[in-house]
Amino acid sequence: MPDPMRPRAALRTAVVWDVLREALDDRVAVTGRKALDVLDTGGGSGHFAVPVARLGHRVTVVDPSPNALFALERRAAEEGVAERVRGVQGDAHGLFEVVEREGYDAVLCHGVLEYVDDPAEGLRNVTGALREAGALSLLAAGLGGAVLARALAGHFKEARRALTDTEGRWGEGDPVPRRFTPEQLTALAEEAGIGVGAVHGVRVFADLVPGALVDTEPGALDALLQLEAAAAELPAFRSVATQLHVLGVKRVTQGE
Repeated sequence: MPDPMRPRAALRTAVVWDVLREALDDRVAVTGRKALDVLDTGGGSGHFAVPVARLGHRVTVVDPSPNALFALERRAAEEGVAERVRGVQGDAHGLFEVVEREGYDAVLCHGVLEYVDDPAEGLRNVTGALREAGALSLLAAGLGGAVLARALAGHFKEARRALTDTEGRWGEGDPVPRRFTPEQLTALAEEAGIGVGAVHGVRVFADLVPGALVDTEPGALDALLQLEAAAAELPAFRSVATQLHVLGVKRVTQGE
């Protein structure tokens, strides 16, 4: 259970956090360094960056929002990890204006590809920030989850539109510019030079279960967290997840 996350918020992050923490432990074992250099693109106020810093790693957060970076600074100070967290203003397309190439053991790219103008270019930049065999944690909006949610809410036309739209949007009022299928997201990662190790469905059930049930039924939260973890790697459930998580490593090209 990810202790840095509040219980209710853990429903949205538990699967990703558990996988990420294990990946960081693996990099520590491979590199022999207890403190890794980690880049969090679009990391905002530090929802993942601060817990990663609490593990002892050095984290650079790149985000376009000054307000988010201010919140990050305050959060890191409150958690006692200010010396291990650095925030810089920027985005995925201009990444190397603010960080160095091949300077990081691990990169988090969470909630970024939905919003950038060119996901392929953005992901190539993110991969370029990784050192040889560095780990990538990629999280993006899933198409199937949006279709299912609109259908269960009775918005059948919107569900069908999302299903057939090239960007996976259900209408003009859709706040998410782009969604992905598992195949699309893994293809983007592979084209960017990432060897995909695992794909997880995130929030398969959490967004469909009434909050009152989770908050009031004894043991419901833990049971739902265990259910999410059990379903995360099953292909049948990945296809209907609200978010998709890809974990991979930067491939070593011939001659390197």
